[in-house]
Amino acid sequence: TFSSRYYNTMANSNDGNGTKLHVVMFPWLAFGHMFPHLELSRLIAQKGHTVSFISTPRNIDRLLPRLPENLSSAINFVKIPLLSDSNLPEDCEATTDIPLHLVPYLKIAMDGMRIPVTEFLVSSNPDWILQDFVPHWLPPITRRLGIKTGFFSAFNCATLGTLIAPGSDEYRTSSADFLTSPKWIPFETPVAYKLYECRNLFKGFMAATIEGNIPDVDRMAGVINGCDVIVVRSCYEYEAQWLQLIQDLHGKPVIPVGVLPPNLEEKCADTDTWPSLKAWLDSQQTKSVVHVSFGSEAMPSQTQLNEIALGLELSGLPFFWVFKTRRGLFDTEPVELPEGFEERTKDRGMVWRGWVEQLRTLSHDSIGLVLTHPGWGTIIEAVRFAKPMAMLVFLYDQGLNARVIEEKKIGYMIPRDETEGWFTKESVAKSLRLVMEDEEGKVYRENVKDMKGVFGDMDRQDCYVDSFLDYLAANR
Repeated sequence: TFSSRYYNTMANSNDGNGTKLHVVMFPWLAFGHMFPHLELSRLIAQKGHTVSFISTPRNIDRLLPRLPENLSSAINFVKIPLLSDSNLPEDCEATTDIPLHLVPYLKIAMDGMRIPVTEFLVSSNPDWILQDFVPHWLPPITRRLGIKTGFFSAFNCATLGTLIAPGSDEYRTSSADFLTSPKWIPFETPVAYKLYECRNLFKGFMAATIEGNIPDVDRMAGVINGCDVIVVRSCYEYEAQWLQLIQDLHGKPVIPVGVLPPNLEEKCADTDTWPSLKAWLDSQQTKSVVHVSFGSEAMPSQTQLNEIALGLELSGLPFFWVFKTRRGLFDTEPVELPEGFEERTKDRGMVWRGWVEQLRTLSHDSIGLVLTHPGWGTIIEAVRFAKPMAMLVFLYDQGLNARVIEEKKIGYMIPRDETEGWFTKESVAKSLRLVMEDEEGKVYRENVKDMKGVFGDMDRQDCYVDSFLDYLAANR
C-alpha cells in the first residue's frame, strides 16, 4: 500500500545525498497557518537547507521571537508589504488583527503581493515553493519559472477530503449538503458538519462575500490542481485512510510531514510573567486544573462567554483562563466576563488577560483538561502533552476536526443544540467534570495518553520531515 511504501522510505531516510535545497515558504496571513510553516522552516533549516520565508513586515516581526537566535538567522525572512487598502485598518496584516467580516479584504490584499513575490522567485530561483491555499494565482507563475510547487496544507486530510471536491464533482449548493459525508468518500465516516457549524460556511468558503474576492473553495481547488505535490501536516498513525483518499482523489503525490509538534525546549518563556504563573500552577494539585483558551481566531459571543464562565463556576473545578476581550484592536463587539465572576472564583481560578507562552502553561503537570476549540493546531498541542479536551466549535474546519476527535475519543464535544448551536452552563459544567473526573470520561484520559505516544514522539515525527526532504531533493 501507499502507507507501507512510505514507511519503507522513512526507514531508509537519512537525507544523506548531500543535496542542498532552497525552499520558499508562503503561508496565508493567519497565525494558525504561519506557525506550521515556520515550524517546518525551522526543521528544514536545521538540516542544512536554505529556507526563504515570505510574509508581511509586521507578521515576520511577530514570528521572530518564537525562534532561537541561531535559527532566526538561518532562515531568510522576506518582508513584502501589503498594498494599502482603505477597507483594512493600518498595520492590520493578519486575521487576528481584524474582525471576521474584514478577512476577505485581507485575501484581496494578499493577492496584491503577486508582482513582488514573482520578482523574488525570479531573482532567487529556488528549487521548491511551499504555498498556502489563498494565492491561487501562484502555480501558473511557478510552472512558467520552472519552480516546483507544493500545496502545504495547514488542514488535515479529513478536512481536505470533505471540503474539496475532486475535479468538477462539486454538487453542494446549500449548507444542508454539508450535513452528510460527500459522495466521493468511499468509506463510512462521521466527518460532516452540524447545521450550526456550517450555516455560515457559504460566506467566504463557497461563495464570495465581497466584490473582488474569490471563494476559498476556488482558491484551494486552483492551488491543488496546479501544484506538483500536496504536503499535509499529518501522519499515518492519525489518518492513514484519509491520506490515501486525498492521493486517489487528486491523482498526485500526498506527503505527510508529521504533525510538527511544538518543541517546548526551543520556545522562549516570557520571563516577566512566567514565574508568577508557574507559582500559581505549582500550588494546584496534579491534573486538577481546567486550561481555558480559545486562541486568537475563535471568539465566543457574549452569550456563549456567559455560559462558559458560569459553567466553569458551576463545575467547582480549578481553572486557568487565557482571556481575550476582542479580536484585534478594531473589533467593535468586545466581550466581558459576567459581573462578579472573578470575585466568586478567585480562590480556585486565575483569569489571565495578557500574553502567555501557552506551551508552558499547557504542559504543566497541574493541567488535567483543556477547554478549547478543535482547531488542528490546538488539537496537536493538547495531544502533545496528553491533555484530554472538552470542545466548542466556532469556525472553519473545527466541526470536521471535532468529529474525528470524538471518533477517536480523545476529546468530548460539549452538547449543543444542533440547529442553533446554543449550549448551557449546566452542559459545560457536566462536560468538564465528565472528562476530568468521572469514570465515563476515563476513556478520553487514557486514549489521549496513547495518542501522545505518536504526536509526542519527536524522533518519529522527525522521520516524516526527513522523508519529505528526500522527496523534494529527488523531484526538484
